[in-house]
Amino acid sequence: MIAALGLLVGIVLGLVLQPDVPTALVAYLPIAVVAALDAVFGALRAYLDGIFDDKVFVVSFLSNVVIASGIVWLGDQLGVGGQLSTGVIVVLGIRIFSNVAAIRRHLFHA
Repeated sequence: MIAALGLLVGIVLGLVLQPDVPTALVAYLPIAVVAALDAVFGALRAYLDGIFDDKVFVVSFLSNVVIASGIVWLGDQLGVGGQLSTGVIVVLGIRIFSNVAAIRRHLFHA
């Protein structure tokens, strides 16, 4: 419940304060958002399965964002940032859809 409340407070603060993202970090923002969504859907799935742990959620959330952004940064340094961004999005997208499918099966028994 605390995680959902924190997410809601973060969304409201973001909408109200409208923070500016530094130009150097703009390319990493979509990757960070998708990585964070992966952690959130994984946490929801774990909650419905009765195995949610808040420490695992926080570590997963932060490590997903840092690792995904780091992979894209490394790709930028090597000159293949676009290809690695696509790869990260595909992998995280597959994980998100897998978690959503498990949530749907749990909620609707289908």
